[in-house]
Amino acid sequence: MKVILLEDVDNLGSMGDTIEVKKGFARNFLIPQKLAVAATSKNLRAQEHHVKIIEGKKAKAVSDAQSLAEKIGSASLTFSRKAGETGRLFGSVTNMDIAEALDQNDIQVDRREILLEEAIKELGEFEVPVKVHRDVSAVLKVIVVKEEEEE
Repeated sequence: MKVILLEDVDNLGSMGDTIEVKKGFARNFLIPQKLAVAATSKNLRAQEHHVKIIEGKKAKAVSDAQSLAEKIGSASLTFSRKAGETGRLFGSVTNMDIAEALDQNDIQVDRREILLEEAIKELGEFEVPVKVHRDVSAVLKVIVVKEEEEE
């Protein structure tokens, strides 16, 4: 069944693409989720109009992502953690910790968009890549310092 995608769908295509999918996938998932419409003759004629709308959505999404990337690039997060004598942390700083700290700074980022290869387990300064959009990414500065012990 031919459908016209209204949104980007992972492993399938991007907005405005006309693709061939199985009928069940189109009828049970894509169309009810408003991710696609059937590529009927009427919809194919109207696709030109949809393409203009979709291009506008894409441009707005990219500009929003670029402004968010600028906010992330200018931000710097400092985490205070307990650490041993060698600078090794008792625990770690994960992408979830980073997402929560960004949320407290009024920057909404999904934790899955924070591309931390493995948790930070030592003191220091780190640059963490954040994928804001398919075409836009940013680098976040993360600083891990030793927590002061109370006596």
